[in-house]
Amino acid sequence: MCLFAFMCFLLLLSSFYLIMANSNSSSSMQQPLCHDSESSALLQFKQTFLINEYASGGPSAYPKVATWKSHREEGEGSDCCSWDGVECDRETGHVIGLHLASSYLYGSIDSSSTLFNLVHLRRLDLSDNHFNYSEIPSAVGQLSRLRSLNLSMSRFFGQIPMELLALSKLVFIDLSGNIDPSGNPLLKLHKPDLRNLVQNLTHLKLLYLSLVDISSTIPYELANLSSLTSLGLRGCGLYGEFPMNIFRLSSLQALSVRYNPYLIGYLPEFENANPLKVLFLAHTRFSGELPTSIGRLGSLTALDIRFCNFTGLVPSSLGHLPQLSYLDLSYNFFSGQIPSSWVNKQNSLFWVSVV
Repeated sequence: MCLFAFMCFLLLLSSFYLIMANSNSSSSMQQPLCHDSESSALLQFKQTFLINEYASGGPSAYPKVATWKSHREEGEGSDCCSWDGVECDRETGHVIGLHLASSYLYGSIDSSSTLFNLVHLRRLDLSDNHFNYSEIPSAVGQLSRLRSLNLSMSRFFGQIPMELLALSKLVFIDLSGNIDPSGNPLLKLHKPDLRNLVQNLTHLKLLYLSLVDISSTIPYELANLSSLTSLGLRGCGLYGEFPMNIFRLSSLQALSVRYNPYLIGYLPEFENANPLKVLFLAHTRFSGELPTSIGRLGSLTALDIRFCNFTGLVPSSLGHLPQLSYLDLSYNFFSGQIPSSWVNKQNSLFWVSVV
């Protein structure tokens, strides 16, 4: 009988420790609340803008900040880490991401904005809003932990600030598509220039500056960005010769330099391991013959070289590109014809123009 009672005691004791352990584990796994100072900074940031449905054009646009409410408005349970578009660190509770793309934000922003008090930010996306032709604030340099910055299509104006070059941890930057209603570039990258940018932001994987007024040659230092996977320099006023070594970047999958009519260049001999998927050179002065080795680009899905100065025969090796779905060779100086036999073999090819 005593043995039975002792066994029951042990069972109850083990159950107690198991309950306590689960309770402690659950408590330790609970995400901490947002810091009051950061919650306040977000609310003040929100108050500097109007919600205007014409400020965003994306199909999934909606006013994310409309749901942000203070403790007074929502009660003591309010936590900015649960707000739409806000990402917090699970261990510290600091705001590390602000994802406000297509949020109907309309208004101006400058370096006094409380946005720049969020010094733990790693990801900032303000794309597809209307910042009323503000300059990109120099205070962006205070966000030293940023790894991703997207200010595309948001009506920013003027020279890109030198302070942006201090964001040495950036791996993704998109400043493209800041244009006026007539389609003219609003942003300039002159001082600093493109060379300064690539010399300082050496960890970039994605660089999108399409429709930024750069008006320079392409620096050879771009070929030193060994992690670069995607480069967008459409309509930037580029001129001079395109550095051929950029084609040899071991990670580059997408390259667009379309609509730079004074940019000259030539295609290299491609290696089998080249990962290019998208190559857009239309409306440039690229010339010479298409190399037979273009048939080694087994991952290529889109090739647009219309309105260039290419000559010679179109290589039959283009028929060896099984992933190709878009092909435009029109308005060049090719001789001969593309064999209809290999075009017909491209089951995935939905657009082809060779006029």
